[in-house]
Amino acid sequence: MAHYNNLLLENKGGILFITVNRPNKMNALNIETVKEINNAFQEVYDDTEVRGVILTGSGEKAFVAGADISEIAELNEVNGRRFAERGQDVFSMIEECPKPVIAAVNGFALGGGCELAMACHIRVASENARFGQPEVNLGIIPGYGGTQRLTQLVGKGKAMELMMTGDMVSAAEAKELGLVNHVTTMDDLMGKCLEIMQKIVAKAPLAVGMIVDCVNAWYDKEEHGYQTEANSFSRCCGSADFKEGTSAFLEKRKPAFKGE
Repeated sequence: MAHYNNLLLENKGGILFITVNRPNKMNALNIETVKEINNAFQEVYDDTEVRGVILTGSGEKAFVAGADISEIAELNEVNGRRFAERGQDVFSMIEECPKPVIAAVNGFALGGGCELAMACHIRVASENARFGQPEVNLGIIPGYGGTQRLTQLVGKGKAMELMMTGDMVSAAEAKELGLVNHVTTMDDLMGKCLEIMQKIVAKAPLAVGMIVDCVNAWYDKEEHGYQTEANSFSRCCGSADFKEGTSAFLEKRKPAFKGE
């Protein structure tokens, strides 16, 4: 198994536990971590001993509390498109994985963290978990598939509200909305994930993989929703509002957006 700087990987009886391990940054996704997630899932695809994946974050505060804003602040309209497309490719790799992937959401799942959880096949959340797509506060939009997957999971109206307001929802509300499958105590989180995973890995692997393919096919990504998202994310990265939003975040002040 390859060496990772920001992930912890442990195979327990064919179930691979992948932990995003940047606790001093609330497990925020930087470019290196996204690349490592890609490499880890390539191992999942290639390793016949891996039957399923449980993905979580280190500590008890955050699953993944967004992206690395200091990196995002450096984006422009050109590299912003590539940034979004790279993340979309990695998260699509998770979504299309022929082996079951369960997100054990143990705290904040915001921005890229919410997008990462939504790319997984099943989500189980601890009671303290919080979900949201607050990118609008930075003058941008979700760029790793969030505009598409949130709409698929909670419906158009609620997705519009959550992305346009940037509001967070509790684990309990996330379950009501269909964003998560189960809510547990923190102590029971991994046990519940294992319970579900053990049921799945006892089934025929080929059939499980085909279920993934068939369910994903219902949404027909050929309609270019993800490309529209990448194009729009890129345009946001060229705007003055984006510069103001990221600067305000890093300077810990309220942004003054002007719509330009």
